[in-house]
Amino acid sequence: MEQEQLSLWLAVVSYVIAGMLAIFGVVFAKKYEKSILFFMCVGLVLHAVALGLRWIRLEHGPYLTMFEILSSNLFTLMLFFIIFYWRYKPVRPSAAVVLPILFIMMAWMMFTPHDAGMIPASFDTIWLWVHIGFGKVFMGSVLVAVGMGGIIVLRKYLWTEKKFANLPSNERLDDLAFRFMAVALIFDSLMLIAGALWAHDAWGRYWGWDPLETWAFITWLVLVITLHLRSTLKLSYVQGAYLIFAVFALGFLTFYGVPFISDAPHQGTFG
Repeated sequence: MEQEQLSLWLAVVSYVIAGMLAIFGVVFAKKYEKSILFFMCVGLVLHAVALGLRWIRLEHGPYLTMFEILSSNLFTLMLFFIIFYWRYKPVRPSAAVVLPILFIMMAWMMFTPHDAGMIPASFDTIWLWVHIGFGKVFMGSVLVAVGMGGIIVLRKYLWTEKKFANLPSNERLDDLAFRFMAVALIFDSLMLIAGALWAHDAWGRYWGWDPLETWAFITWLVLVITLHLRSTLKLSYVQGAYLIFAVFALGFLTFYGVPFISDAPHQGTFG
């Protein structure tokens, strides 16, 4: 238990160092990319150790309590971002936006009770894992898009153009952001389909319009509208960024809010 907690705290420290370097790099026009990637990777390895130790101790995956859901999603979001940070240079400046967003999840996670939960019978199906996996890719894709949209907004409202002279143009950031949003739509759709198959296994119906299903559909609908508006109207880069933020906010609330305030079958388990 102590080793598990130590690994998690060290992971958070590594993530925070990476985030601070990313912010300083943008503000002071410095290149800390290798150091940022190093600390993100160190944090991810330590986080994986913490998740693994908890999994072994409790004999179930990290998907029951709010703490476990926050921890596992923080891990997968960080993994997703690291992959694209490493492979695509235009994505790298967005770390100054993405990592501070993840700081909120880190703080929430660390101050959430770490108690174990009981596994509901409805969780004993492969469709749960497929459903969760697609959902994580969806959120990861939107998070990367949020990072690039955040740079566009900061460039316009908070700092002068000179501060961002060495970063990709708004046109390039906007194009990449909406490519990630298109990927997000694919995996959000697959998440809903897999969720319906899980619901049929668990409760004998594909769709019941419970609060989580309703909000998940609203999120999907707003994502579709966002992509439609971007392709049919001449939106400004900032307007496009705000639409991306709206999709992320809805997805975040659906993932981390609705399951834990609803009395529906999807309700989160606290023990």
